Amino acid sequence: MKHYIRILAITIGVVGIASAGAFLVACRSSVEHATDSATAHAAKYHCPMHPTVVSDKPGDCPICGMKLVPFQPTKPEPGAMAVPAGGGRRITFYRSPMDPAVRSDKPAKDSMGMDFIPVYEDDVAGGGSGVAGRATVTLTPERRSLLGVRSEEVRVARIEKTVRAVGRVTTDERRTAHIHAKFEGYVERLYVDFTGMSVKKGDPLLSIYSPELVATQQEYLLALKAQRQLAQSQVPAVVQGGADLLEAAKERLRLWDISAADIAEIERTGTVHRALDLHAEVNGFVVVKNVVQGMRIMPTDTLFEIADLSRVWVMADVYDSDISAVRVDSMADITISSLPGRHWGGAVTFISPTVDEKTRTIKVRIEVDNQSGALKPDMFGDVLLKTYSGTGLVVPDNAVIDTGERTIVFLDRPDGRIEPRQVQLGLRLADGYQVLSGLAKGDRVVTAANFLLDSESSLKAALSALTAAPAPVREPR
Repeated sequence: MKHYIRILAITIGVVGIASAGAFLVACRSSVEHATDSATAHAAKYHCPMHPTVVSDKPGDCPICGMKLVPFQPTKPEPGAMAVPAGGGRRITFYRSPMDPAVRSDKPAKDSMGMDFIPVYEDDVAGGGSGVAGRATVTLTPERRSLLGVRSEEVRVARIEKTVRAVGRVTTDERRTAHIHAKFEGYVERLYVDFTGMSVKKGDPLLSIYSPELVATQQEYLLALKAQRQLAQSQVPAVVQGGADLLEAAKERLRLWDISAADIAEIERTGTVHRALDLHAEVNGFVVVKNVVQGMRIMPTDTLFEIADLSRVWVMADVYDSDISAVRVDSMADITISSLPGRHWGGAVTFISPTVDEKTRTIKVRIEVDNQSGALKPDMFGDVLLKTYSGTGLVVPDNAVIDTGERTIVFLDRPDGRIEPRQVQLGLRLADGYQVLSGLAKGDRVVTAANFLLDSESSLKAALSALTAAPAPVREPR
């Protein structure tokens, strides 16, 4: 009996020791598993270029500035692509951070110990952008706040542009007259004896002695005498011949600009005048005087130049980059620095068809009323040209990126996507650009941090083009 009791006690002891050992092994395994899990969860993100940089939250590497990437399971299922816990973006493959041609279908490390970078489906697809060389970028609210991304809505506004230019007052060429004598002679007397003198139409300018003019007066007096004698004839043809002869002599005097009053005076007195007067043809001011007392003059000589300054031209120099906004009939506001507080208005009547090769400007002519005479030729002034082209879409100027080949903006989508869009711009306005095509009313465009977005969009598009190229995949060693 004692023998059986001893055997039972030994059996119970062995079973107890085995159970205690199994419990200790299970506890140790649980502790190790919990420790590994805690470590894995505590360090969720790392730098793809510097594996020693580990963080428990998203951010940038303090060494190189690259975005930290999440840790991936070290033993994924064969042939399975990992999907982040947040869902939505599926990993297509993994690539080496140093050589994008080296890929793997599962997480791996390169020869330097650096973790491969996951490549998502939307990276391979290029983000669905319609602009060559650019891809759509998706930003989380945290990244938007960090980058300082701001956007504004495309608005409908008046397409009104103001062009500033420098103008110079000139005479109206159509109101300028040159005074010539149509016969050779000598200045007997000078009535207008200085430049700038005001004259009216019909005023005498100078008195001219001409032997040829004296001979013509004598012919006229002879024709007048003959006409009076032949008028008594009973033959109609003779009477008509005398009248024609007188008219021919009179017409010759008129063609030499001898006034009707002077011809009537010759006829009344019946004597030849030694000198006859030359009269002004327009109202205005003498701006050029090329004659002095006793001077011999020829028909080719310009004796006076008279300008009517009741209306003047203002010639504005507009840069060729602004000329598209200026049209005939555009209104202009003109100010003169030497005449503060005064404004003159006028309409554009002519735009030069040529560009000044030295200043790269185009002459724009504005006609201005100058009854007061305050505007003097060769005065300089400031010209504001205002144009109105109806209404249209207007985008802020800080939303536009000119790449040289194209002009793009970034659309701010409600789902967080930043989409590049090529646009065609019109006039440059005071607060933005006119949009001819590429945008619609209600679109929101990025107005701050768009150059950072442009860099990221370009890099993403380049990565998409590289990873999408059909090439044999080199597995890591």
